Amino acid sequence: MKVVVIGGAGHIGLPLSIALADASDANDVVIYDIDPEAVEMVNAEQLPFREIAARPRFERVLGANLSATTDPRVIQSADALILVIGTPIDRHLNPAFNVFRDMLEELMPYFRDGQTVILRSTVYPGTSQRVKERLESHGLKLHVSFCPERIAEGEAMTELYNLPQLVSGFDKRALDVARDLFSLLTKELIELSPMEAELAKLFANSWRYIQFATANQYYMLAESKGLDFHKIHHAITHHYPRAAGFPRAGFAAGPCLLKDTMQLSAFSGNQFFLGHSAMLINEEMPQFIVQQLKQKMDLRPLTVGILGMAFKSESDDKRDSLSYKLKRILEFEANQVLCTDEFIKDDRFLPLETVLRKADVLILAAPHKRYRSLSTTKTLVDIWNWSESASAARGTA
Repeated sequence: MKVVVIGGAGHIGLPLSIALADASDANDVVIYDIDPEAVEMVNAEQLPFREIAARPRFERVLGANLSATTDPRVIQSADALILVIGTPIDRHLNPAFNVFRDMLEELMPYFRDGQTVILRSTVYPGTSQRVKERLESHGLKLHVSFCPERIAEGEAMTELYNLPQLVSGFDKRALDVARDLFSLLTKELIELSPMEAELAKLFANSWRYIQFATANQYYMLAESKGLDFHKIHHAITHHYPRAAGFPRAGFAAGPCLLKDTMQLSAFSGNQFFLGHSAMLINEEMPQFIVQQLKQKMDLRPLTVGILGMAFKSESDDKRDSLSYKLKRILEFEANQVLCTDEFIKDDRFLPLETVLRKADVLILAAPHKRYRSLSTTKTLVDIWNWSESASAARGTA
């Protein structure tokens, strides 16, 4: 089967392309992407982003049965087209279907009857149906499927194989092709209707976002009263199975959780009150941290160092990271703000050692492993309870 992954040089498409090419020598996988720099990096055997365990498979398949191009004509010869393009939200937090509409219009001349189109990224409910109708309105007879990705960034090369894959299709051919492709990665497939699959993905992401918001709300309640949330969290969860899923506090951010929660809110007619509450809580965390610091000290003459600018640990992805929101707030409140991150390349960032030396106050924003053994006598705000220094100061493990 010849597979073209459209938008395939990104965090979702590239690991999937590598995995499908590596799963079968019979698969010819081509990445089509409009980003020439990303395509050039892929063809030069460079991973454009951090993805653990991808390199051995990447080196094995690149040039054998995996390639990348910016030429849309490769679409014409494909049996299956995997669209790794999601539904973004606009500045009013409403889903923007125009991204799909514009993409389909650009690629319409290259589609041909009989191909199977698999939507992979998270979409607003009903998007798969609209894509199907759009293709039909141009007289094309394509088979449409929705098979959502379920991976955590950085863990794709493990989770693509270990997690069940959700598959759906509007007709038997679409479902058969989805089964054939994703059964190469895992034997556990769960079949749904397209809209059920769309909602399954949104439910999963919004559920995580709400869980994090619950922990963050408890964190703010405890800390605002001068109590240690982390001690309370340990007391609740230690050897108590009914609280095993209770997450720690921390920044809940990134390109998916808030976006997908807001898509579900729009789908509900803005009646998804849990989702809206979760957004208000999670987005408030940077402001809460700064306000708590201001109650303890005058920030105006001080230098504050932010440790970790990625949206999560061990990642080089800064998209929608709350560390940048924290930075903007501190730039108004403090004399100077210094940033460091070992994975994100930014000429404005400083080495960790420099930030540790120059800053009067430190905030651990992304819990990279390097910060675990952090040793400092300066004020350290660690909402994650990650660093050993912060844990020792609290008297907790």
